[in-house]
Amino acid sequence: MKNEYINIKAIAQAKDLKSTRSIRMEINKPESKYISREVKVNGGTSYEILFSSLEPELQQKLRENETKSTALVPLNYKPPVITDKARITANHRMNIVKAALEHRKKYDTQKQADHEFLELYNTGLFLPKAYEFLGSISMGTLRRYIQAYLKSGNAENLVPQYKITKQGEYNSILNNDMKKVLLTLLLHQNRFGFNTAIRLAKQILIKQGYDEESLPSNITFKRFAEHFRDNNYAEWTLKREGIKAYHDKVEPYIERDISKIEVGDVLIADGHVLNFQVINPFTGKPTRATLVGFLDWKSTALVGYEIMMSENTQCIASALRNAILNLGLIPKVVYQDNGKAFKSKYFQHCDFEEGEFNGVYANLGIHSVFAKPYNARAKVIERFFLEFQEEFEKLMPSYIGTSIENRPAWMNRNEKLHLQIHNLNINSSFGNFKSIVPS
Repeated sequence: MKNEYINIKAIAQAKDLKSTRSIRMEINKPESKYISREVKVNGGTSYEILFSSLEPELQQKLRENETKSTALVPLNYKPPVITDKARITANHRMNIVKAALEHRKKYDTQKQADHEFLELYNTGLFLPKAYEFLGSISMGTLRRYIQAYLKSGNAENLVPQYKITKQGEYNSILNNDMKKVLLTLLLHQNRFGFNTAIRLAKQILIKQGYDEESLPSNITFKRFAEHFRDNNYAEWTLKREGIKAYHDKVEPYIERDISKIEVGDVLIADGHVLNFQVINPFTGKPTRATLVGFLDWKSTALVGYEIMMSENTQCIASALRNAILNLGLIPKVVYQDNGKAFKSKYFQHCDFEEGEFNGVYANLGIHSVFAKPYNARAKVIERFFLEFQEEFEKLMPSYIGTSIENRPAWMNRNEKLHLQIHNLNINSSFGNFKSIVPS
């Protein structure tokens, strides 16, 4: 090895350097301690250093590395398994390469030859079997095939290197430093575009000591960025667009898994104005009372309720008490409506300095969660109220409907037949009570 030239990448690896930058700087000094030469690699330039000009300890390390690389194959070594599909792919690629190299002999420049060969191949008529199996290819792909083939002269380097990963895992050649720098820019509130973030990330990595030529291509960075965005949309939206965008774009689509909770862990509370009238005990006039219910999320059973003239703190507290007594335990979480009574200090106030003034939920150790406004689908208790309406409320003599459009016929103007029937039903149901229908 004394008179051999060693590539600077191998030297950087022996020195445990992340890049070849420091070695390049030493080579470019007017009085460098190394004897070097410039070489062409992959369309660019690199450097090689004379082995004998290296430090003695570095020469020894390179010799040891060479000895390790030429050591006998261990007994438990298993060659990589090449599938039939991979072997067929390599053969088709080799046929394309041989045809492209043969095509180059007809032209003065490789650029013109490759360009015309690519147009000819992508018609699907020149190498129909290869085109049917591989499809169209780009100029970069063609030249990558050619370079891989010229290294060994056979189809070995053309075998696709499929990377087997766990489901949902993205196998990228980017290391942790590259990912960290790129994600710092992509998850910034200024919302850098992919191209800008990649360009800035590369500049930062070069400044940190990475060799510009050793960095992956822009498309590699972009693929990782797109995969992260598609598989981490919640984090992507929160950090780039803020909490409001997270509430609007992410939270409504979060799927809940009730298999992870037990009966009594989570209760859902809401109030429902009844669709039939009763006599108000305080005024003696007909009115619609309010039902406040606590439904167990796991079993979907109404475990506690209370009916009063309005949705107030007393009604909610009584319904919660009934729910706890029926369950025989205190729930961990109460998911409830965002109405004024549910948000009152009687339930929600929490002062750690004056514990006696804490709200009911704080004293019982219940975590309180409020539903998003105008999002009834998030509260499964609404389904109970719908069934309650169909199977109970519509059977009541004083049922008045849920809206003007679907009110009973007796409430329509100038309705006489149904009004008389309604009055008879009311009288027979309530005895001496005067009909609640105005005359």
